[in-house]
Amino acid sequence: MNDPRDCAAYATGQSDVRPWGRWLVVDKGADFAVKRIEVNPGQRLSLQYHAFRSEHWIIVGGKGAVSVDGREWTVKTGSYVFVPKSATHRVHNTGPETLVLLEVQTGERLRESDIVRIEDDYSR
Repeated sequence: MNDPRDCAAYATGQSDVRPWGRWLVVDKGADFAVKRIEVNPGQRLSLQYHAFRSEHWIIVGGKGAVSVDGREWTVKTGSYVFVPKSATHRVHNTGPETLVLLEVQTGERLRESDIVRIEDDYSR
């Protein structure tokens, strides 16, 4: 279940540590947010979707696997992934180093409460 405290829009500098790694908001505008996401080796984010935003991922370090609407493929430094609004998606670090990606969110509501988890390794 989503935490009711995170209903506010993202702010530059906002960050959080998660069981899979961490994220940091590096920039924010009226209808976009840019996050740096670090996924620890062997960890993966929940299988999830967003009702109000799409995401563009640029892999800037490490390697891993992604899934978008049931389609799966490997990614490495330089890979680019587009996640449309409402698409189920997940990223998994399959390498020995931290997987780092820049996530550019666009949409009408940019906040942590726009995460709908379908499967989660950490029982959130």
